[in-house]
Amino acid sequence: MNVRYFAAARAAAGFEEEKFDLTDGTTVAGLLEAIKSVKRPEPPAGTPPLASILARSSLLLNEVAVRDQSTVVGPNDVVDVLPPFAGG
Repeated sequence: MNVRYFAAARAAAGFEEEKFDLTDGTTVAGLLEAIKSVKRPEPPAGTPPLASILARSSLLLNEVAVRDQSTVVGPNDVVDVLPPFAGG
């Protein structure tokens, strides 16, 4: 399972991508818990902790929006974490 972080999520995670080895049948909710359980350094000043960003982020599963956290993810899937952003 590959997780890609964008914008503030990238800053809070400390890198662009992270791999997780999850058991068969793991859901999006389980993946989010796995992400939150990783020990991380403090994010840069002004950046919320990753757990806070995850709570507000949109998720893409293999480039398709996923809102149902009971969706099962597989070992070859890619999840993108897209925090809310403003701009024009």
